[in-house]
Amino acid sequence: MGLRFTRAIVRKPGRSVVSGLRAEGGDDPTYEGVLAEHGAYVAALKTAGVSVTELEPLEAFPDSIFVEDPALVFPAGAIVLRPGAESRVGEADAMRPVLNEHFETVLELGDGYVDGGDVLVTPGTVMIGLSARTDRAGADSLIALLGQLGLNGKVFNTPPGVLHFKSDCSLLDDETVLATPALAASGAFEGFEVLLTHENEEGAANALRVNDAVFVGAQFPKTVAMLSDAGY
Repeated sequence: MGLRFTRAIVRKPGRSVVSGLRAEGGDDPTYEGVLAEHGAYVAALKTAGVSVTELEPLEAFPDSIFVEDPALVFPAGAIVLRPGAESRVGEADAMRPVLNEHFETVLELGDGYVDGGDVLVTPGTVMIGLSARTDRAGADSLIALLGQLGLNGKVFNTPPGVLHFKSDCSLLDDETVLATPALAASGAFEGFEVLLTHENEEGAANALRVNDAVFVGAQFPKTVAMLSDAGY
């Protein structure tokens, strides 16, 4: 990939994390389990060559560990977003002073709602997926802000039943996307090589490329093997 990451901002989970929003049912997570996963994530980032700034927990906002949703960052500057879930709107206020410390240019979403989980940054286009958390007004506002940073934004539709655009896709390199069959069938990735997740491993599409490493959940062994065979 052309872009090398040198820094990351993360937030420690608070004990309230067990009460966070969930797209599906199932057992509540344990604080100890989330804390262990977060620790492993920070360690993996450091192994990938990234310096990590770890913010203190925000107990009032159970989902605040997902720092990408209230803010987007680019080499040219940062954009403070407005998350689409009412319980998360206040997270943007907490991220603003942090971004001011790291970026000379910090812009703010003017209208609508955008969750960072609906935004996939590719070399030529910043892809914005409409979802239950990102509306058209927010997407249009974000496109205008991206223009101020010299970037091009484009709106795409997210398949029904998918929480976030990036729940179903991730960028593996400048020319390759990992995606679920449902999102790949939408035609969003014209011009890219598309690798598909294995059946019953659609959650593997929510991967993360950091420099020379690709992070994928260990519960998706077939997709992990496919990516390894493809040279990642």
